[in-house]
Amino acid sequence: MALETFLTLIAFAFVASGTPGPNTMMLFTSGVNFGFRNTVPHMAGIGIGFLALLLGVGFGLGTLLTAFPSLYLVLKIVGGGYLVYIAWRIAISNTLPEAKAGARPMTFLEAAAFQWVNPKAWVMLVTAMGIYTDPAHYADTVLLIFLAFALATIPCVAAWAGFGSVLRSWLADPLRLKWFNITMAVLLILSLWPMLR
Repeated sequence: MALETFLTLIAFAFVASGTPGPNTMMLFTSGVNFGFRNTVPHMAGIGIGFLALLLGVGFGLGTLLTAFPSLYLVLKIVGGGYLVYIAWRIAISNTLPEAKAGARPMTFLEAAAFQWVNPKAWVMLVTAMGIYTDPAHYADTVLLIFLAFALATIPCVAAWAGFGSVLRSWLADPLRLKWFNITMAVLLILSLWPMLR
């Protein structure tokens, strides 16, 4: 892969990872509700889960989905259903979690597993594999895509969680937090729109 192409790939990875979607909305909300430090396992789960999915798509699952489009439909339904559930949980929360018994951020394993049903992640990766792989050097170009997303994912997820944690004190007011959580829940539901088209 030429250097110019690789730089374009890195730009694509940053834009794809940093634009609003299910992961970014959940990280932003987690930063507000739990703070940056408590959101680190969620961030790490996204990074590891997404990169594992990237290797899976690059080395076979993408072909499987192309051969069996009904599997992609199942993925959309499961992922969409889970996002609606998360949005509902966010929308009904009206106090910061310290005030609620049992409230906790998403765990590492939950965040990693979510990547496998995250419609935006699949679309990003299938697009990247379609555009940036070279059949003559397939494995090498998949690994370069892995490198580009590894460079992009961590800063992007940290930025969203960090931005949320910065707003934490301002949102300590229950009324502001209630409307923030409702807004984030609506945005999370709206992030499903590209999947439904």
